[in-house]
Amino acid sequence: MTDLAERTTAAPSAPAPSVEHPEVTRAWSLRRSLAVLAVVATLAAAVMIAAGAVALSSLTDARGRVIDVIDPAFRDAEQLQVALVDQETGVRGYALAGQELFLEPWQTGLRNEAAALRSLSAVADNPALDIRSDLQQVEARAAAWRTRYAEPILAQVRAGQPVTVDPMVGKQLFDDLRASLDALQRDLDRAAADARNDLTAAANRLQLVGVLLAIGLVALLLVLALGLRRVVLRPLSGLTAEVRRVAGGDFDAEVRGTGPREIVALAADVDGMRRQIVSEFHALRDTTERLDERTAELERSNTELEQFAYVASHDLQEPLRKVASFTQLLERRYKGQLDERADQYIAFAVDGAKRMQVLINDLLSFSRVGRLTREHIEIGAGELIDQALANLSLAIEESGATVTVAEDMPPVSVDASLLVGVFQNLIGNALKFRTEQPPHITLSWADAGDEWEFSVADDGIGVEPEYADRIFVIFQRLHAKDAYPGTGIGLAMSRKIIEYHGGRIWLDTSVASGTVFRFTLPKIAAPPPEEESENAG
Repeated sequence: MTDLAERTTAAPSAPAPSVEHPEVTRAWSLRRSLAVLAVVATLAAAVMIAAGAVALSSLTDARGRVIDVIDPAFRDAEQLQVALVDQETGVRGYALAGQELFLEPWQTGLRNEAAALRSLSAVADNPALDIRSDLQQVEARAAAWRTRYAEPILAQVRAGQPVTVDPMVGKQLFDDLRASLDALQRDLDRAAADARNDLTAAANRLQLVGVLLAIGLVALLLVLALGLRRVVLRPLSGLTAEVRRVAGGDFDAEVRGTGPREIVALAADVDGMRRQIVSEFHALRDTTERLDERTAELERSNTELEQFAYVASHDLQEPLRKVASFTQLLERRYKGQLDERADQYIAFAVDGAKRMQVLINDLLSFSRVGRLTREHIEIGAGELIDQALANLSLAIEESGATVTVAEDMPPVSVDASLLVGVFQNLIGNALKFRTEQPPHITLSWADAGDEWEFSVADDGIGVEPEYADRIFVIFQRLHAKDAYPGTGIGLAMSRKIIEYHGGRIWLDTSVASGTVFRFTLPKIAAPPPEEESENAG
């Protein structure tokens, strides 16, 4: 037992020292990895947004050139051509009719020409048109046609003179003017074609940028997903798999994390905990094995001791019986024939033999508990108490004791003779350890869940709380044998009987006076529903 105590009380093994993983210091932190992913995503989004903005701005500029410059220039050029034709028509009509009414197209043409020239002059220098030279040529030839042909004819008609201007000169001048207008129109057509091409190219670029933006967005999301998977999900999945492998029983498998610094540090902490648990597990397993060995040795030793006690007490019965018989014969035959001291010695021998006989009988009964078992029967606790009281009827009568037994004692499944012995021993102790007044003994019960709790209370001399455990040890006595007879085995046997039936017994130390013993017994298990239905049928 000393060796077992030394082994079981040894200091627990020290926790396994933590091992620094270099990956912890080398790995990026999770915050840094996520920040890099965020920066990459932001830059990619900024590039895509800038490309879209440039493409949209290019499309807007091309559309603005067509709508705000090219189209108005076309309208103004057509108005200029119509205005010049109206002037030529008005001159021809006035020359033929000589009436002021036919000058209205001429006057209208002059106004429209001036308006068209102002509009065209405002955009003539625009890079999209570049028609300043064409417009100057039209203005010069229009002025030449009016100076050399139209105005002389108008002056002669107003003066009533015959027209002397050569029509071929007018035709040639107007044909030159038409050629300048055609050149202006060709330049405008070229500018319009260039603008349409630019507009188409800008639209195509915007469409291409839109497709690229969609592809870039998908690619960005894919990169973010892959980045998160690589930075967070994959390391966590790997760590989870390693932890589950250890939890599954492979305690020697090392847990090593990858990825961000936090996950690597977490893996290092988990692995340190694994090493400590493994170390403690091995120490506990070794201790458990030693305890199992010592337990087996103790069980074997206890069995041998019980067998020895049984054999010794049984084998000592016959010689002790002879010793007691012959000492009693000596007492009866020679009492009074020898001196007073010889009679005293014989009385000592007889008393010692009788007490030895009682002690051996009690020891034999103690060793039989749990070894020689009888079938357990269902019986009311009240019947067991009645039998114990019948066995103690003479002692109860002599002491003048009053015994009160609670009604409706519950049924129990026990070895009846053993439980009668328990009640008899507890009631007998109450009768033995009484005061000068007649004792009052109360037996009661209570429902304690899965158990019945019984109590035997008296108003005797009581037991000090510090002896609450000692009184259940075999051969332990609190009083001299001359004051209170007995072998000191009764409570030890009661405890063995109660524990054999699956209960427990103890001294209630909360009472102020007297003694209260309490013990429990399991309730009778209810039969399964099928058995109940069969019995009912």
